[in-house]
Amino acid sequence: MGLTRGCSKTGCARPAVATLTYAYADRAVVVGPLATYAEPHTYDLCLEHAERMTAPRGWEVVRVGGEFPEPTLATDDLLALADAVREAGRPRQARPTEARPSSSRGQANVEAESGAVESGRRGHLRILKDS
Repeated sequence: MGLTRGCSKTGCARPAVATLTYAYADRAVVVGPLATYAEPHTYDLCLEHAERMTAPRGWEVVRVGGEFPEPTLATDDLLALADAVREAGRPRQARPTEARPSSSRGQANVEAESGAVESGRRGHLRILKDS
């Protein structure tokens, strides 16, 4: 799905703009603006499916919020994504252990203490060799 959530309808690849929730006690289907987070028991719908939603017999459809704007990515989000991809693709240089802060116990420190040294990369995988 990428950075935007997709429509929950099977076979639909359009981005979601609305969230559907069933209110069983009220026998209502509530269609409103896209929820901030995907929650269990809710369904994200694209504009077409949100507008065409019908309820089972004896239920009513409650539409909250009116218009559903198309999702857009902020320029900051796109730049952050591009920076993350560039950073992940850069080869990493092994640094001496003394240059690292002794208080942080990350994966790099564990590898350095074990004697493992990065000798190459293949895609997202690192090739380690003992020193």
